[in-house]
Amino acid sequence: MTASLLVYLHGFRSSPRSSKAVMTGEAIKALSSPENPIEWYCPQLLASPKASMDMVMQHIDASHADRVVVIGSSLGGFYANFLAEKYGCKAVVLNPAVRAARELAPHVGLMTAYDSDEPFDFRPEYIEELKALQIERISDPSRYFLIAAKGDELLDWKEMAEFYPGAYQLVLEGSDHGIADYPDHLPKVLDFIAA
Repeated sequence: MTASLLVYLHGFRSSPRSSKAVMTGEAIKALSSPENPIEWYCPQLLASPKASMDMVMQHIDASHADRVVVIGSSLGGFYANFLAEKYGCKAVVLNPAVRAARELAPHVGLMTAYDSDEPFDFRPEYIEELKALQIERISDPSRYFLIAAKGDELLDWKEMAEFYPGAYQLVLEGSDHGIADYPDHLPKVLDFIAA
């Protein structure tokens, strides 16, 4: 019996309550069965990138799953690259921040989360933590599925496409950073995970 662990990592200032996380979680739970159990793990990530990855790696290591798949959105996609290379597992990356330290450097300081007014301090040392987690190139393109939106208002889809040469890529005309039409593409995500 193969037990799978599916890890979903949300974006910067987001949460496990984001629409993509909730939608993906419901779809994954519907696929899980006694013959093919899938554990869904979608934690609230911390402000510190190092603390976030330590927490997630601890969970992965403790799960003893036969198979791990990581899905990451935006900053979560950056983390997914790190975990996919560390564990040699599949990753689905949704508008990933492939150079997170550069993208988030202007955002150092007090921030609030999107879906709550909960303040958090995004400290200068977190940029160094992101640099330490940077993957320069992916080792096995067949393990990656990129969904990139040309209409992403925050990140450059061309940079994403170039970062995953040879990977399965779905480049969307239009759409946006949050991938508003994500429900249309979820079946392809599930197919990739199941393959």
